[in-house]
Amino acid sequence: MPTAIVTGQPVPGSSLESDLRSLGFDVRTAESTAEAETLLAAAPAGDRVAVVDAGFVGHVHALRLGLTDPRFPLAAVPGAVTAQPAARQALTRAVARETSSGGGTAVAVGSLADRIVTELDADGSEVHRPELGSLVAVVPTDPQARNEARQAVAAVDDEAVRLKSAVKSRDGFFTTHCVSPYSRYIARWCARRGLTPNQVTTASLLTALIAAGCAATGSRGGFIAAGVLLIASFVLDCTDGQLARYALKYSTLGAWLDATFDRAKEYAYYAGLALGAARGGHDDVWALALGAMVLQTCRHVVDFSFNEANHDATANTSPTAALSDKLDSVGWTVWVRRMIVLPIGERWAMIAVLTAFTTPRITFYALLVGCAFAAAYTTAGRVLRSLTRRARRTDRAAQALADLADSGPLTEAVGRVARRGLPGLAVPAVALLGGAAVVACSAFSPYGSAVPVIGALGYVLASALAVARPLKGALDWLVPPFFRAAEYGTVLALAGKAGVNGALPAAFGLVAAVAYHHYDTVYRIRGNAGASPAWLVRSIGGHDGRTLLVTVLAAALTAAQFKAALTVLAVVVALLVLVESIRFWVSAGAPAVHDEGETA
Repeated sequence: MPTAIVTGQPVPGSSLESDLRSLGFDVRTAESTAEAETLLAAAPAGDRVAVVDAGFVGHVHALRLGLTDPRFPLAAVPGAVTAQPAARQALTRAVARETSSGGGTAVAVGSLADRIVTELDADGSEVHRPELGSLVAVVPTDPQARNEARQAVAAVDDEAVRLKSAVKSRDGFFTTHCVSPYSRYIARWCARRGLTPNQVTTASLLTALIAAGCAATGSRGGFIAAGVLLIASFVLDCTDGQLARYALKYSTLGAWLDATFDRAKEYAYYAGLALGAARGGHDDVWALALGAMVLQTCRHVVDFSFNEANHDATANTSPTAALSDKLDSVGWTVWVRRMIVLPIGERWAMIAVLTAFTTPRITFYALLVGCAFAAAYTTAGRVLRSLTRRARRTDRAAQALADLADSGPLTEAVGRVARRGLPGLAVPAVALLGGAAVVACSAFSPYGSAVPVIGALGYVLASALAVARPLKGALDWLVPPFFRAAEYGTVLALAGKAGVNGALPAAFGLVAAVAYHHYDTVYRIRGNAGASPAWLVRSIGGHDGRTLLVTVLAAALTAAQFKAALTVLAVVVALLVLVESIRFWVSAGAPAVHDEGETA
């Protein structure tokens, strides 16, 4: 059980101790700094500990935000500071310095908790300070100030603020106006019944898988049920994040589930639609389903790469960014711009409605057109920002882009021979040309031709040249999405050329397994835990090795054998990446974060 040490003289009528107990703290009192130091040393080493001023006046939710969020080793609000086990030494040192400077006497000047925070800052420790907004958290210095603070607390509905803050501030139009007005209350209902975000996330996944199963029946009733269940799954998907923010229940396992299940749900639904089309209307739309998955994954990689490239850029003087900020100040343009990028809420709503009332082919056509337009819009804007800004990208950003590139042993070996990298904009240009060449060779050559193998060898050379130097150029963030499009596009083209029943579903499985690996890499980087281990990248070949292998298999095997080879490759890749991913995300070393993911 976490321990809260309340310091200073008790205040008559204060509900502080009961508030802390309601948050799960075992409360201890200390009238002097020396006594607080003794109690701190006696607190269980594996538990959270907090130091709170007895004169604290504020909302319970302010204390909750400051003292119970598991994502931050050190956190504070005015009058209170907390440390998780990893940061206990820093807190102990700060309290010890206070004891030595104050001689262990009763706290007379200022708040001990606030002075501890000052010591932590001076020591270079990173202390998280949550945004409180209208919530009150103060340590009044006299009776009048205390009375005014209590009036301020009474004037703000703590629960209303807590409910509002459970909703992401930058959601899409559909989520904001059609889901969040009631899903936040579902989140509160879940919290009051002890349900966890992970349980709600799992329920969302199961609902989506049932929706995919309904779509796979191929009947109109099945399609209608699938659309309804897909919306229900999305409501639960919103609820799990709102529950995590409402109850501050973040975990390593939750980070993994939240980061991966959205894609699993969407891509499983694509597969269900493709199966339903074949069963109900004898319509083969597997190529469209795989194309939609490729396009959607590449869109996400553009987002991830751009954000990582500019994560800690030293300057942002882009006039394009200034224009974007200006447009955001005009109310209606904000919603239009959020809708046209087709975030997950709008996208799933469109898929659900089209599934219920049209055919899988029409659904995929609409999805491909909408996602292509959204991809063109967002990518063009980011290219303009990158070309018009004057920024110096850091080594961290370059390493993140190198990790996202997912280069294998072949590219590394050729890169060591090539040694010198390409200048400026030649880096993304060569990556684009190399990728386009191998996809074109695969798409326009007859099945069994050696031309795709030649294209793949050229792609390996182009990839090695593109990543031979640190990716710090203005448009180097385009390299990872170009690699994703090349690999996935090659698999799609060769499976389509095989012309044998089952080749495209096998290719769908392979791309899904590889895409999972790429998403897993992204969320490791976001959690500051580094990329996937080198042994895993080498074991599955990197994007270059897998692309070359698939072209060689297509040239050397019959269509039926190629289908079997794709299936085996998909299973092997899936097993390797899933086992390693599960091991990492359930281990103690995984980052305790709850990623916000794609805008809902």
